[in-house]
Amino acid sequence: MIKTYPYEQLGRHRIDWLDAHYHFSFGDYYNPQRMGFGALRVVNDDVIRAGGGFGMHPHKDMEIITYVRRGAISHRDSLGNEGRTAAGDVQVMSAGTGVFHAEFNQEDEDINLYQIWIYPRTKGIAPRWDMRQFPKEPVKDALPLLVSGRAGDEGRGALYIHADAAIYGGRLKAGARLSHTVNGPAYLLVSEGRLEIDGVALKNGDGAEITDVPAVDISALEDAEIVIIEIMA
Repeated sequence: MIKTYPYEQLGRHRIDWLDAHYHFSFGDYYNPQRMGFGALRVVNDDVIRAGGGFGMHPHKDMEIITYVRRGAISHRDSLGNEGRTAAGDVQVMSAGTGVFHAEFNQEDEDINLYQIWIYPRTKGIAPRWDMRQFPKEPVKDALPLLVSGRAGDEGRGALYIHADAAIYGGRLKAGARLSHTVNGPAYLLVSEGRLEIDGVALKNGDGAEITDVPAVDISALEDAEIVIIEIMA
């Protein structure tokens, strides 16, 4: 089953430096029907203006993944980590027993990213941060694995998280078609362009829940980018 959530119907929060669309309840946006999807608690589609960002603030017992779609985000935390994650790349932070961090747009342009929160399988782990660059070439036959905490995914070049979840993502050229095996419930995001998923049309910014299907057929109606979050091994 595929259930779509159009971009225009997402929750929204807008201030001078941030234009955010929320797939699930977050901050001042509350929807009792949208409190998460299994272990997936947050998907925020954020546009951060040049010079803007989130000041130092705390987190605890959450796996926080940032997928940068346009521009670059600069990270700093209480563990001493600093880094710059650019478009198409990913950073992860295990909040664990507690960590403070700040995320700023230090570029000369607005940036766009997904902020994804997943509940960890175990509370009270040691906090950590990591980031990785991934190939930017269009996908031909399979979506690359970007993030995973599932058993059996070791050695596949993915960033590690302390959760029984995995994130795939990549760019597709117009006309590209591929099949993606779905390991449990999944939440799909169209970060650019237009796609069909098993014949269901989706556009830039849309989300979709995928349940009770072993695989989905993906067709790019134009140059596109896709992210798939699988939340159960």
